[in-house]
Amino acid sequence: MTRYPLLDTISDPAQVRKLDRRQLLQLADELRAFLLESVARTGGHLSSNLGTVELTVALHHVFDTPHDRLVWDVGHQTYPHKVLTGRRAGMARLRMHGGISGFPKRSESQYDTFGVGHSSTSISAALGMALAAKLRGESRKVVAIIGDGAMSAGQAFEALNNAGVADADMLVVLNDNDMSISPAVGALNRYLARLFSGNSFNAARKAGEKILDFSPSLREFAKRAEEHVKGMLTPGTLFEEMGFNYIGPIDGHDLESLVPTLQNLKNLKGPQFLHVITKKGQGYKLAEVDPVLYHGVSKFQPDVGIAGGASGGKPTYTQVFGDWLCDMAAADARLVGITPAMREGSGLLRFSQCYPDRYYDVGIAEQHAVTFAAGLACEGLRPVLAIYSTFLQRGYDQLIHDVALQNLPVVFALDRGGLVGADGPTHHGAFDLSFLACVPNMVVMTPADESECRRMLTTAYHLDGPSAVRYPRGSGTGVTIDRELVGLPLGKGEIRRRGKGVALLAFGSMLSPALAAADELDATVANMRFVKPIDRELIIALAAEHSLLVSVEENAVIGGAGSEVERVLEEAAGPASLLRLGIPDHFIEHGEQALLLAEIGLDRDGIVRAVRERQGAAAAQ
Repeated sequence: MTRYPLLDTISDPAQVRKLDRRQLLQLADELRAFLLESVARTGGHLSSNLGTVELTVALHHVFDTPHDRLVWDVGHQTYPHKVLTGRRAGMARLRMHGGISGFPKRSESQYDTFGVGHSSTSISAALGMALAAKLRGESRKVVAIIGDGAMSAGQAFEALNNAGVADADMLVVLNDNDMSISPAVGALNRYLARLFSGNSFNAARKAGEKILDFSPSLREFAKRAEEHVKGMLTPGTLFEEMGFNYIGPIDGHDLESLVPTLQNLKNLKGPQFLHVITKKGQGYKLAEVDPVLYHGVSKFQPDVGIAGGASGGKPTYTQVFGDWLCDMAAADARLVGITPAMREGSGLLRFSQCYPDRYYDVGIAEQHAVTFAAGLACEGLRPVLAIYSTFLQRGYDQLIHDVALQNLPVVFALDRGGLVGADGPTHHGAFDLSFLACVPNMVVMTPADESECRRMLTTAYHLDGPSAVRYPRGSGTGVTIDRELVGLPLGKGEIRRRGKGVALLAFGSMLSPALAAADELDATVANMRFVKPIDRELIIALAAEHSLLVSVEENAVIGGAGSEVERVLEEAAGPASLLRLGIPDHFIEHGEQALLLAEIGLDRDGIVRAVRERQGAAAAQ
């Protein structure tokens, strides 16, 4: 007998819409059990998806998807949605090369109406879809499901401010899973949700408004009275003031409340706001107790859980940064650490415990994080902003105007530079060297190993202007780390291997494959270390001694470190030719890091092949 008798019959949301209330409860139970089993086998995001099971079931039961649009935010809470929309078999290769994405992806399914990897975009996109339907005269509902901290970003409130006056038929569902707004949920709230969303209540309110139009003073009194009553019972005053009809909060795991409330809201015109309370890790006790640990998981045994304890392996670059931050904080009381809601991911956990008064988590608000750091720097502090490369893209305007233009000493500890693997194109740090090197006053460094990362962070910290230390995801090379807080000479690279004919100019993570390729090519290898200021003297010297220079970087080949090398050669009018190797001009899909690097020619074999092809082409001329 199958473990999932009802789930086995579901390959399309239309089948979910045919189920009765009792069957919906069974489907939710089977779906949660399947997700736990599936993610334990593949790895992926677990806690957030266990928390959206009932909400996903209810949405697909009530709304006519894909005609009605569901816009998810953040994207890592959509595994239940993927299973119910015909991708259950694909879950076996979730986030693997050639498999389905861990995020909504328009090219993957018609049910993924908007692609998303970052957060806080759903309300903006949903408003665009709702107004597009209005312009076309199409009758459809658009629902933005926003949660997992995404409401903390400014874009969400910008969109709410616009949507409340845009006369659009749309529903915003706040999946509140961190209890940031936490009144009691239960029978009273279920009753109020049904009351406030029901046709009778809304018809009575509209009729009352017409009557009160004859008496402006009485209308104002009634309006204030309603707001006062609803304000005591629900925390929706803010959203009501922005033009939304606020409903909730209700229990997001209670289908008996979710389904009728959504059905009522489906029939209402204008901007609607439903506040649901869910629990990350719901239904799996270990994840409920520690939702952060089970947020993103590798393969594990559900009956055992994630094994604790130190791995004993090589430290990750993130760990190297976290240790350096604590050591530098002990040495200098001016240091403050900042993260946009990525304490664990960016390695700030120990710092937050040791220096709570100097630790700031600003939420999912990258723009604010950068300008906040600038303000701290204006007052003589030394801010270190730990941020993923892909998320710094959101604070680029602030980096230029608020930090670099004022030449403020802010250190950007740039994690996940280069290809990150399973999270795919939304999370690859493919562009930072390109968008940082062009900004005046910026110093940009790329460490080749763990010890060099620590020394570069020290170098950056002591500069009087802005700087970025860009390091990759995962473990380093296993070198011995110098525990002293010693910097490096600014803008100076080093020769790591002497050869002839060809010189490989390696930036950061590409030093290891460059050294491996050089053994076969008998090439010189330079560890460039700095993208800006780049080591002009070293480049010119290598150009004088070699017929071919090859820049190798784990960054977009357009506008990256190789472009800086090319600029130096043009200015110096050197005789050597240049081959630039990097990430090609297309988005790289998800998959194992080593596999992706090999696919785009940034491993040992790829470097050797590219050099020999260039040499062959030159010889044929």
